[in-house]
Amino acid sequence: MVNRSDVHYFGAGPAPLPTTVLENAAQVLLNYQDKGIGLCEISHRSPEANAILAEAKGALVTLLDIPDDYDVLFLQSGGTGEFSATVYNLVAIWVEKKRAKIAEEVGDDEAEVLKRLRKVVDEELKLDYLVTGSWSLKASQEASRLVGAKHVNVAVDARTANNGKFGSIPAETEWTLTPRTSGGGPALVYFCDNETVDGVEFPSFPQSLEGDDAPLVCADMSSNFISRKVDVRKYAVIFGGAQKNIGSTGIAIAIIRKSLLPPASKPASPDLLRALNLSVGPIVLDYPTIAKNNSLYNTLPIFDVWVAGQVMSSLVNSYGAKRIGGQEDISNEKARLIYDTLDKYSSVYRVVPAKSARSRMNICFRVHGGDADKEKAFLAGAEKLGLLGLKGHRSVGGIRASNYNAVSVEGAQKLVTYLEDYAKTA
Repeated sequence: MVNRSDVHYFGAGPAPLPTTVLENAAQVLLNYQDKGIGLCEISHRSPEANAILAEAKGALVTLLDIPDDYDVLFLQSGGTGEFSATVYNLVAIWVEKKRAKIAEEVGDDEAEVLKRLRKVVDEELKLDYLVTGSWSLKASQEASRLVGAKHVNVAVDARTANNGKFGSIPAETEWTLTPRTSGGGPALVYFCDNETVDGVEFPSFPQSLEGDDAPLVCADMSSNFISRKVDVRKYAVIFGGAQKNIGSTGIAIAIIRKSLLPPASKPASPDLLRALNLSVGPIVLDYPTIAKNNSLYNTLPIFDVWVAGQVMSSLVNSYGAKRIGGQEDISNEKARLIYDTLDKYSSVYRVVPAKSARSRMNICFRVHGGDADKEKAFLAGAEKLGLLGLKGHRSVGGIRASNYNAVSVEGAQKLVTYLEDYAKTA
């Protein structure tokens, strides 16, 4: 029998969870707070469920120092669902602002307002996408599917400067963002902070998106959530699936600026959107509805929220005043150990992404130039030592060591030892 302590799992998602959280989960699944029923059996409308939500929210707010003018939502759509949700919600806000401005100019003539608004939407509606990997590419494709390709501006496609493959982030001087003006600009700018498949991570917030007139920035942080400090104030929406670095599969988390929610902001009505030939989003992706109902508009998987809350609360307890900075230090150290070893044996290993864009979370490399048989042997040798989940994504192949929070320093060191031993004997 293989014990959990004998294994170090580097899978990209679903990813490892802290053993203590899983041990506690086994108990609450059977009997939660001595109620005689398990956590998966309690009502999502119960006081216990609301307490679990509050604890998870509070832990995330503490870790990332989230300001009071932001809300935290728990959703069931996963990160992929948020590709759609950001489009539906922020386009509706953009349209309503344009409608209100036109109405100020022409008064109560609804026909004239609609006529001018159609022209504005046709000519000015743009959504900017920074395509630096597989997930941002999928997000841009979903936006094109929902609003039409003419409204989607791929401001950068990293493949054009890298022989048709992802692995770098072009200089911001090469980006073709939609111009910002006093009366306009894109409905949103999207980027994926960490590309799980391709091992690319933004080293910091893009300077091009800074400033008082900054557009609404939506960042997918599915695979580097709670791994480093984030200045939340720079974002309109941050979202991510929980299953990579926070919890179990089943929920996504969104951090949303409250100025985008009623009463501060009003989205265009469904009738108006339909009149403009724009899609109306499903209610389960509607941020105002989810926020108004404290993430409980529909049946939320409270067990998954509990797991995420336990993971985040454990970090709060571990790092105290350092908050997420404590975990950032450890994440950086583990990544340094692994990358230094890969670079040391460059005749055997080739790191896929450019050094300036290397992900701390998903370390992608090839063995002996990508020789299929040798990579297969490398993986087999790793499995014999209890180093699991190292196979690269099916779309790109190779090796991928996902360095999430639940991967211990001991696990990273054991991987480093194997990398050294393999390189010396290969």
